[in-house]
Amino acid sequence: MTFLLNQKTNVMAVLFLIGIIVISYGMWLWAGTVLLLLLIVMKNTNFRFLASIFICFLVSLMIYQLINNEIGQYDFQKETRIILNRSLLLIIVTGLYIFHRLSKKEFFFYHHHPRWSQVIKLPFHTIKLSNLLVVVVVSSGAAFLPFVLQKDLLISNSFIVFCILFSLINATLEEWIWRGILLSSLVKYVSASYALIVTSIGFGLMHLIIGIPFILCLFFSLGGFFYGVIVLKTNSLYPSIIFHIVFNIGMVSSGFIL
Repeated sequence: MTFLLNQKTNVMAVLFLIGIIVISYGMWLWAGTVLLLLLIVMKNTNFRFLASIFICFLVSLMIYQLINNEIGQYDFQKETRIILNRSLLLIIVTGLYIFHRLSKKEFFFYHHHPRWSQVIKLPFHTIKLSNLLVVVVVSSGAAFLPFVLQKDLLISNSFIVFCILFSLINATLEEWIWRGILLSSLVKYVSASYALIVTSIGFGLMHLIIGIPFILCLFFSLGGFFYGVIVLKTNSLYPSIIFHIVFNIGMVSSGFIL
C-alpha cells in the first residue's frame, strides 16, 4: 500500500512539474491535459489535498502568464516590464492563500525570526548561520564579479533603484510561494524529502516563464534546494529570503537580468 501511495504521489509530482513547463511555453492544450489528469487523481480522497494544491498553483500560474502576455503588448520600458512581471507573482501567492482558506488548511509559513547564532548541520559542513551568510555573500560576489567587469555596466541611480526593487520583490515573493506556502504545506502531508525535491525543481522550472534556458533552470533548482534546506534547518523563511536577495543582486549587477 505504501509503495502504491508513493507511486501515485510521484506521478502527481511529475504532472505538476510538466504543468509548469508547458504553461511557461504557452502550450495551453497540454496544460489543460495536465489539469484534467490531476482532477481525475483528486477524486481519490487519499490524494485530494496534494492534487488540489498542485491544481491551484498551475491555474494561478496560467493566470499569471496570460496577464504577463497581455502586458507584453504595451510599450513599457524593460525595467518597468520586469518589475511588473515579478510583482504579479502576487497572483500565485493570492491563489494559494485563498485555496488554503477555502480548504481550511493551515500553512506554517516559517515566520519565526532566525537565530543567527544557531549552528546548522549541512550535508557537507556544520556552520553558524551568521557565518553562512558571510560565505554566501562572498561566494556570490566572487562568482558574479567577472561578469560585472565584462559587462562594464553604467551604475546610475535608476540602475541601483531597479536592482534593489527587483531583488527585494523577486526574492520575497518567490520565497513566499515555494518555501513559505508550498514547502510548509507539503511537509505536513508528504515526506520532507518529497516536499523539498518537488518545490526545488518546481522553483527552478518556473524561471522558464521569464526566458531562462532550461539547463540554467535546473541549476536554479539546486539553489531552490539550498534555500529549502536552510528553511527546514532554521525553521525560518528570512535567511532564505536574504540569501535569495544577495543572489538576485549579483544577477542584476552582472547583466543577466537586463
